[in-house]
Amino acid sequence: MPRSRPKFSKSALRWLILTTVVFFLFQSLQKHWQEVTKLRIDAAGVACLAIAIGVTLFAHIFAGFVWSWILRFLSYRVSGSWGAQTYLKTNIAKYLPGNVWHFYGRIRAAKQIGIPIAPATLSILLESLLMAGAACLFAIAGFHTWLQGAIAIGILIAIHPIFLNLLLKQVGKLKQSTPIRLERYPLLPLLGEIGFLGLRSIGFVLTFLTLRPISGAELPLLISGFAWAWLLGFLIPGLPGGVGVFEAISVALLGQAFPSGQVLGAVVLYRFVNTLAEGIGAGLAAIDVQEGSG
Repeated sequence: MPRSRPKFSKSALRWLILTTVVFFLFQSLQKHWQEVTKLRIDAAGVACLAIAIGVTLFAHIFAGFVWSWILRFLSYRVSGSWGAQTYLKTNIAKYLPGNVWHFYGRIRAAKQIGIPIAPATLSILLESLLMAGAACLFAIAGFHTWLQGAIAIGILIAIHPIFLNLLLKQVGKLKQSTPIRLERYPLLPLLGEIGFLGLRSIGFVLTFLTLRPISGAELPLLISGFAWAWLLGFLIPGLPGGVGVFEAISVALLGQAFPSGQVLGAVVLYRFVNTLAEGIGAGLAAIDVQEGSG
């Protein structure tokens, strides 16, 4: 009986977050509905939207290459094309209930080419830590708070081999297996994840530009708000794929500096852009697999 309590608590927390997010979004939409209905997209906006889809698709392809760099960092030689193809095929599974099936798919694909489960799982953990660190660095761009700076510094220190090796040693003891040992700092993968978040930020800015002009002074705030919302959507349990959490945080943060109706329209439009890009990426990867096996 005691074993079921953590699972129940986690489920209750997820439903609490989900209910709060849905209530906040519904209230915001109801309050600013007239503003949202007045939004229009002209020919230039359509062009920005098309570019945003292309940039976001490239971001996901690039993320697959970065994952292959992480596996190489762990001494497993894989090609960037394999990493990108596997990443694109599995990434769409994050929208399934549980929000872990994309990770499972990558670990399974790595196992099929001879990579043991332990380093494959570590590559997923490292990827998540590096993405979170990169997001914190972008978040600092506009919202200069000591908390964000402390989180970013903490993550960058946590991925140092000295601390990661201590964690890996303890995991090895628990599983009674030989622990993996890292010899150097994952600098190239970190730079790669910074590039990934940079591309995602550009995609979001282009989506926002679809609805309204953006001044140079507004750009850092927009990028920072996106990065902070993306990070919390990545970390907070809620709907699969961060759906709802990202939108709610974006409205809460950016609604202080931009008209709320425009922010609501932009985040909904960006969800469409990102999901479409992920769907296109998964389709292209599936076609590539069929051609390769044909």
